[in-house]
Amino acid sequence: MRIAVDAMGGDKAPEIVVEGAVLAAREYPIDVLLVGTQTTVEELLQNYDLGKIKIQVINASQYVLMGEPAQDVVRKKKDSSMHVCARLIKTGQADAMVTAGNTAAALAISRSILGKLKGVSRPSLAMVIPNSIDATVLLDVGANAGNCKSQHLLEFALMGSIYSQKILKKDNPRIGLLSVGEEKTKGTSVTLGAFPLLESASINFIGNIEGNDIVNGTADVVVCDGFVGNAILKFAEGASRMFFDVIRAEFKKSLKAQLGILLAKNALKAFTRKLDYEQYGGAPILGINGACIIGHGKSSANAVKSAIRVASEFVSFNVNVSIEKSLKETREQNLSIELLEDEED
Repeated sequence: MRIAVDAMGGDKAPEIVVEGAVLAAREYPIDVLLVGTQTTVEELLQNYDLGKIKIQVINASQYVLMGEPAQDVVRKKKDSSMHVCARLIKTGQADAMVTAGNTAAALAISRSILGKLKGVSRPSLAMVIPNSIDATVLLDVGANAGNCKSQHLLEFALMGSIYSQKILKKDNPRIGLLSVGEEKTKGTSVTLGAFPLLESASINFIGNIEGNDIVNGTADVVVCDGFVGNAILKFAEGASRMFFDVIRAEFKKSLKAQLGILLAKNALKAFTRKLDYEQYGGAPILGINGACIIGHGKSSANAVKSAIRVASEFVSFNVNVSIEKSLKETREQNLSIELLEDEED
C-alpha cells in the first residue's frame, strides 16, 4: 500500500506533516511517498530514526497556499505537491493521497486529474463528526455549494452509506435527509424531490431529520447540499472551540471553580476525546476515480497519521468499487433519474 502525502499542505506544513507521515509509516504496513520540496523534506527526515520504515521523498517544485483560488492553482501550478500526488495515483505509483492543504484546490485537482467514478455526476466531500452515541457521516460539506439537484442528494446518500459501512463498520447505516421538519412534505424543492428517490433506493432511509438529529445519533449518514453542510461544519467547529474557551475562562475565575472542574476531570477528558477530530482522519472526496483524504488545515501529527490510516483503509476496503456497484444497481432498478451532466464539466 503506497500513500502519497502532500508534505507542503496545511498550516503547520511541512514539519508536522513529515512527523505524522513518520508516525504512520512506523505503525501501519504502508509505504509513504512524501511529496514536496525535496531538500526541505529530506532535511526534516534527518530528525528521525527511520530504521526499516518505508518513506520515499518525491520532489515538487511548487506548492499550494491555503488562500489561493482553486482555478489559478489548476492552471498555473501544474507541478504543485497536490498535482504530483494526484498524478502518482493516476499513473499507478500510489494508491491514495492525503493533504491538509487548500480544500478547494484539492477538490479541483483531484477531479481534473483523476476524474469521476462511473455513474457519479457530482463528487462529494464527506466529514465524520461525533454524535452522542458514536459518529455521523455528513455530506456534502463543501464540494457542491450550489445548484444541487435531487439526484445529487441520492448519489450522496448512496456514497455516504458505503463509506459508513466500510470505514465506520455500520452494518445497515441509517440515512437521514436534512430538512426543516420530519414530515415528507417539508423542505426545499430539492429535498422534496430527493425524498421519494431515497425512499425507493436500496438503503436504510429513515426520512427527514432536523439539525439537532445530527448530534443525537438519530442517523448514521446525513445528506444535504454543500452550502448547508459547510455551514453546519463551521458552526460545529466554532461551538466546540467556544465550549472549551468557556471552560478555561471559568477555571480561572475562582478556587471553587477550579475544584469543581478538577472533580469532573475524567468526564471532561472523555468528552474531549469524543470531540477530537483527529481520530476520524479527515474528509474523503467520494465519487472521484481515486482516493483522496483532506485533513484539517490545523492538523497535528496524530491527525496526519489518522488521515493516512483512513486513506489506506479506503483502498483496502474497496470503497470505490462498492460505490460504483451501488450506483449501477440503483440505475438498473430504475430508482433514479437519468445520470445528470455536471454543470462544472
